Amino acid sequence: MRILSPKKFAVQIILPVLCAALLLGPLMEPARAADTVTARLRPDYTIIIDGVKRIFYNAQGQQVHPISYNSTTYLPLRAIGELMGRNVDWNADTKTVTLSGSRTGTAASGTPDTTAKAQDISAVLRDDITVVVDGAKRTFTDAAGKTVYPLFYDGSNYLPIRAVGELMGKNVAWDGKTNTVTLTGGTDLDVTDADTFSGGKNPGSATGTGKILTAEEATAKALAHAGLTAEQVTITEQKLEWDDGRQIYDIEFYTADYKEYDYEIDAVTGTVLEVDYDAESFTPPAAGSNVITRERAQEIALAKVPGASASHIKELKLDMDDGRQVYDVEIVYQRVEYEMEIDAVTGTILDYEADYD
Repeated sequence: MRILSPKKFAVQIILPVLCAALLLGPLMEPARAADTVTARLRPDYTIIIDGVKRIFYNAQGQQVHPISYNSTTYLPLRAIGELMGRNVDWNADTKTVTLSGSRTGTAASGTPDTTAKAQDISAVLRDDITVVVDGAKRTFTDAAGKTVYPLFYDGSNYLPIRAVGELMGKNVAWDGKTNTVTLTGGTDLDVTDADTFSGGKNPGSATGTGKILTAEEATAKALAHAGLTAEQVTITEQKLEWDDGRQIYDIEFYTADYKEYDYEIDAVTGTVLEVDYDAESFTPPAAGSNVITRERAQEIALAKVPGASASHIKELKLDMDDGRQVYDVEIVYQRVEYEMEIDAVTGTILDYEADYD
C-alpha cells in the first residue's frame, strides 16, 4: 500500500475539485442575495388612480402605505393586482408573484390607519423575486434603462411606480408640492421614476417629447404604408392601448373588395410595428341583407349607455360570428367598460357586458 505525503495528498484532492469548479462554473448561476436597505414609509403620500384617491389594504385588512426608496415611490403589488382585476398568487418555493385571469376574490377592505407617520424603515430589495403577468415573465427598468427590483416590507411585495404604470397601462405623474402620485389612462406619456422630476423632456418616450399621435395621425401612417387613401377604405378600429410598456394604436380597415389590413403603430413615433394583410377573412354583406351603417350601430350602442358619447367608443368593428354579421362595440364611460355585440342586419343587441374598470 502506497502512502502519500500530506503535501501530495492535498494536491491530489484539490486539483480535481478545482477542475470541476472550472468546468461547471459557467453553468452554475451565482446565488443572488436579498439586500436590506433603508427606505421610508410614506403615509403622507396621496395616490390617485383615474381621479379616485386610493387606500391600499393587505389580505389581512391592514392598511399598507407607499414606500419611498432611491427617489422612487413603491406601491404594494397585491393591491395593484386587485385594481387590475387579476388574481394574485405567491409561490414561496419559487419566489414568484403571478397576476393572472379575471379576479374571483373580493377586494380587501379594512380600517384606515390614521396614526401612521412618515419614518425610516428597513426593507429588503429582492432581486430573487419573479413577477409573472398573464403567463409572461416581466422585468422592469427605470427611465435610464437600469433594472429595478421589488421591495419586500412587512409581508408585502412592492413595485416601483413606473413598473406599476406599465402593468396597469397608466401614465404616472408626481406632484412634489402635494406629495401626490397620479396614475391616469390619458394621452400624455408622462411616466417618470424621479419623485422630484417635473417639466423638461419625458424619459418615457423614444423621442423625448412625450407627445402622442392622434388616432387620425396613426391611421394616416397605416394608410400611407398600405398605399391607400381614406376614401378607399372603411375603418373598423382605431384603438389606443399599451403593449409591453409602450403605447400603440391598433388600426384596422378594409377596401371595397374586402381586403382587410391590421396595423400596429407606435403611438409616439408613428413607426409601423406590425402589419397583417388578409384578402379573404372579411366577409362582405350578403346580397339583400341591408346591413345597418356604423353610424346606426353607434346610435344603438350609445343608447344602451346613457350619458356616453362617441368619444367614449373604443372599438366599433363589423365582424362575423357563427356565420352572422355583427358589430363588436366597446365603450368605456365613467370607469365602466361596456362590450356589446349587435346584429348587423336587425340592430338587435345579441350580447351585452358591463365591467367596472
